[in-house]
Amino acid sequence: MRYIFFLIGILCMSITSCNNPAIPEPMSEQSIEGKIAIAIHGGAGNLKKLNLTEAQEAEYKAVLDSALNAGYAVLKKGGTSIDAVEATIQVMEDSPLFNAGKGAVFNHDGKNEMDAAIMNGADLSCGAVAGVQHVKNPIRAARVVMENSEHILLTAKGAEDFVSQFGVQFVDASYFYTDLRWQQLKEAIAEDSVKLDHDGKKASAQFTIEQLREEKFGTVGCVALDQFGNIAAGTSTGGLTNKRYGRIGDAPLIGAGTYANNNSCAVSCTGRGEDFIRNTIAADIAAQVEYLKIPLDSAVHHSIQEKLKATKGRGGCIAIDRFGHISMSFTTTGMYRGWIDCEGKREVSIY
Repeated sequence: MRYIFFLIGILCMSITSCNNPAIPEPMSEQSIEGKIAIAIHGGAGNLKKLNLTEAQEAEYKAVLDSALNAGYAVLKKGGTSIDAVEATIQVMEDSPLFNAGKGAVFNHDGKNEMDAAIMNGADLSCGAVAGVQHVKNPIRAARVVMENSEHILLTAKGAEDFVSQFGVQFVDASYFYTDLRWQQLKEAIAEDSVKLDHDGKKASAQFTIEQLREEKFGTVGCVALDQFGNIAAGTSTGGLTNKRYGRIGDAPLIGAGTYANNNSCAVSCTGRGEDFIRNTIAADIAAQVEYLKIPLDSAVHHSIQEKLKATKGRGGCIAIDRFGHISMSFTTTGMYRGWIDCEGKREVSIY
């Protein structure tokens, strides 16, 4: 009889745990709360082959600085990591320099299809949109899905129909037009090829067709730690030039291009999406930190420099943990990136 009661007790415990997944418990380390830090990326690729002038480098760094300032200001005022991630990415989405929002590339049909995802490491809540064409800031739409939908990933018209109920700003498709992106599409169609994210550079007639052929992965992303000890991650992209058939990359896929968990780290990736999907890079980094208890730097290095490279994957990532450790790595010649650590030290780099 005692044995029967024991089995019934075990069964009840199993049912309870399945229906009520546990929220990650905080990791133990001294002085977690009160620290703030942030890191961003604006794409990776063969940046040295673009031969950027000093003025062009300064233009990129100015936007990266503005994005960092926006997110860090949120954190300094006591805002959450989710607030900081959204504010930071919106700055880059509003710039034509990056393949996200205003600077999104064109698909085969001459339309802009944008993807974004955001995730809260405190409770594993997350939201994503893919293939939206009229949302000014896709990262905002992703957050609306996270906070208001029982689903995680919504696509195309369905995503737009849903987020329109929550005050998300919509714009005419012409808002996303830039001449450089249009020229890239025409070239890709003429060559019957799909360009990886956006090949080449910003909206400037100074760039030649040869330069535009150089690979550049223009996804933007942010990871942040707030004073409450919570981390978050977000990623936004326009995808591939000349993409067809509703192709979706890694950016809006939780665990591939975006991930955040207080028990491990927050990660945002940029690169050839298919490489990050097949290697589940973001989740791979987090799993190493959580289960193998290895330092964040070691996890990032293994996933990018060993696992990604082993499959000839191209791109990079940024990551942060609850203790303010920041790590980033890339397999290309450069990655637009910047960070402000827990001591207030900041840096913006390209190569």
